Amino acid sequence: MLIALQAGQELGQHEVKERAWLLVVEGEVQIEVSGQSQVARAGTLATFAPEERHSVRSDEGARVLLLLAPWPGEGHFRTVAGASAGGPAGEG
Repeated sequence: MLIALQAGQELGQHEVKERAWLLVVEGEVQIEVSGQSQVARAGTLATFAPEERHSVRSDEGARVLLLLAPWPGEGHFRTVAGASAGGPAGEG
């Protein structure tokens, strides 16, 4: 999914159940993981392990492309007792 961050906007501390890749398409963001902050400019690809807490913020605005896999990840809220969002139990 493509996410447009406005100047000063932040995706506060969060985690996802899937492995995540974040590609900075335009602009610049600050990525914080485990208390360490890194500036990421257009063309930078960052990766996060499942359930790794992180935040992303842009002081001047940016566009980032977010990829999550596998979808949905084990324990994701869309996973229902034995069935995934992709279809009936056993198909997913």
